[in-house]
Amino acid sequence: MKKYCLTLDLKDDADLIAQYEEQHKAIWPEIRDSITKAGITNMEIYRLGTRLFMIIEADESFNFSKKAAMDAGNAKVQQWENLMWKYQQPIKGALAGEKWVLMDKIFQL
Repeated sequence: MKKYCLTLDLKDDADLIAQYEEQHKAIWPEIRDSITKAGITNMEIYRLGTRLFMIIEADESFNFSKKAAMDAGNAKVQQWENLMWKYQQPIKGALAGEKWVLMDKIFQL
């Protein structure tokens, strides 16, 4: 089992943040399918203010390049990503067009 942690910011707007959280209470079935078909076995998103933190647990078949290729060819995922961008903004240091940024693990007990 592999684990990845990523971060992203939301736009600093209470109404948009509330809408973002509502969207995640019942994600579209096609989005859930795209996540699990990529080899992701668990995904959690946490929020503090405008900062989001995502934990991905995945099997050995998962890799980000494969997931990106799958997503690029999936119209429903593209529709979801475009909708999510209404609420999201890149963090400082993100590359052009980059949303979720992979974090470096610096400690484990």
